[in-house]
Amino acid sequence: MAEAERTIGTSDSVGADEAAAPAEQPKGRRRIAVLFTVALVAYLADLGSKMLVVAKLEHHEPIEIIGDLLKFEAVRNAGAAFGIGEAFTVIFTCIAAAVIVVIARLARKLYSLPWAIALGLLLGGALGNLTDRIFRAPGVFEGAVVDFIAPAHFAVFNLADSAIVCGGILIVILSFKGLDPDGTVHKD
Repeated sequence: MAEAERTIGTSDSVGADEAAAPAEQPKGRRRIAVLFTVALVAYLADLGSKMLVVAKLEHHEPIEIIGDLLKFEAVRNAGAAFGIGEAFTVIFTCIAAAVIVVIARLARKLYSLPWAIALGLLLGGALGNLTDRIFRAPGVFEGAVVDFIAPAHFAVFNLADSAIVCGGILIVILSFKGLDPDGTVHKD
């Protein structure tokens, strides 16, 4: 009977929904706080590492971390992954800005801790690379991203790229498990 009342929206079910709402709000606020904390940590780690690379490594020999397998080497990347699409820097900037807006809008409906972490990683990474696109040479919205992690036989990347990839992988895993950002689980 209570299920039917909730479905048709009688006055009793409104009172029950209102009573449940305060308990859900703090949980949602905590998830939003986690999202923005993860984003801030990812962003600051990326920004700090890039500042260090520009100050200490740019125009110097690469630093070997694990022999030839891993080096730190300052590289400016005007394109996307693997340096592809250097002529589309403005488009990459717009995509990063759109990702940030979508995540900020989605945050209001966020009740899942794993999704908060995943979206926080995406947000922090997108902000890190967007900062480079806006503030680095050759100019606003055309800036080259500072990359420095250079594994052998692979593209050079940075901490923002790592955060984006980790967040994306986590989103794929959560999607396969059927967990939605609002905390519901569905079986398909």
